[in-house]
Amino acid sequence: MSKTSGTRGVKSAARTVELLELLAARGDRPARLDELAAELGVPRSSMYQLLQTLVDCGWVRSDTTGSLYGIGIRALLTGTSYLDSDPRVRRARPALEQASDTLGETVHLARLDGPNVVYLATRESHAYARTLSRVGRRIPAHAGALGKALLAERPDGELPLPEGPLVAYTENTHTERSTLVADLAQVRERGYSIDREETVTGIAGFGFALRYDEPATDAISCSVPVARLSAEHEARIVAVMRETRARIESAVVPAPGAPDWR
Repeated sequence: MSKTSGTRGVKSAARTVELLELLAARGDRPARLDELAAELGVPRSSMYQLLQTLVDCGWVRSDTTGSLYGIGIRALLTGTSYLDSDPRVRRARPALEQASDTLGETVHLARLDGPNVVYLATRESHAYARTLSRVGRRIPAHAGALGKALLAERPDGELPLPEGPLVAYTENTHTERSTLVADLAQVRERGYSIDREETVTGIAGFGFALRYDEPATDAISCSVPVARLSAEHEARIVAVMRETRARIESAVVPAPGAPDWR
């Protein structure tokens, strides 16, 4: 959980958020009471009381035996509200749909969240549509086109990266800060990022930062199977995604009196 001010946090609230984030990160792997208590360093009795409160409120769910816990439906309602209320996501969707239809490929919109990027919208290719939605999922920013496009908007000394070696998703993922920094220099010179099977084997990606914020917090990308990525198709992807970036940036104009979300 990130800290954005110098105010003193409310311990119980912070613990609740940490628990919800932990359960969300586990995905389809439910957790037991003892696991959660140990992970968060909380007494077992306190964790049990917190879990029962959240179960009653719908933020956490438990199985019929009451021994396994997972994220609850209220989290989905809150996440959906976030997407529905964000004018940038709403205004980007038509451009993403047009780019996907033009290229026949999958396109994404994502936002930087600490050392990760979170998918906000995806338009899947009809040629290889996935059954699992990416929206709401996160990946480390160093591992793909979206994240590298956003990291390149920041000075090398201010990159939001974790300490130590970087997590590898494939044999092509940057695991050393030095190689990532060298790649980011090329991104700045080129104007967009390239992910050649760094996140998923067999998939390449091209990422473009949306510069309606400084530094940029949002980016779009196009994913394509390397098996059909010819030089001509790559050039077309870059051209169309550049046009898509310009279209989205021109569409995102804050309405008078609208909050400037950060």
